[in-house]
Amino acid sequence: MSILHLFDILGTIAFAISGALAAMNKRLDIFGVLILAFVTAVGGGTLRDVMIGYTPVAWMRNFTTVLTVFGAYVVILFAKPYVHHFKKTLFFFDSFGLGAFTVTGIAQGLAFGLHPALCVALGTMTGAFGGVLRDMLINEIPHVFRKEIYATACILGGTLFFLLQYFEVSRHLTEIASAVTVVLVRVISIRYKLYLPMIYEREA
Repeated sequence: MSILHLFDILGTIAFAISGALAAMNKRLDIFGVLILAFVTAVGGGTLRDVMIGYTPVAWMRNFTTVLTVFGAYVVILFAKPYVHHFKKTLFFFDSFGLGAFTVTGIAQGLAFGLHPALCVALGTMTGAFGGVLRDMLINEIPHVFRKEIYATACILGGTLFFLLQYFEVSRHLTEIASAVTVVLVRVISIRYKLYLPMIYEREA
């Protein structure tokens, strides 16, 4: 199994769980939880494939993705009573999915011969768009539009990808380092309260 294939599976699981947890927190029924898990898991990849003309999109070509989402959904249904720190658990799976899908998005862009800058943009959309859809469906402002460092983490991880590629670092190490960078940037930014600048004055 290649690193990219592993990232695709793990990213799908991570985002499916993050979508399901967010739905449960909003007290949706079991069908609503399944829909949110599925949309979160495949939303970014669907946007990526449509933009580069890779249709039918990946999850329609490979039924394993659907089974993976459903498996993660079933597991989290039974595991939910044991999740005592909802925000930390959601943050973990969301960050992990963000890193994994950023790399798979970049790789897909390279496979289609896109410019490195466009590959980074494609990786960012692949990583972030599922979370955007998740947050919009539960009536929350998406993380990517808040002051949190979210899409910026994808951009930094993507930039590192091409820096390592320029210095001829092995492809596997490059993919792993880029995904880990995305996760670490998210973790460090939240841990030390590092945010993007706001253009609005604080309310009195």
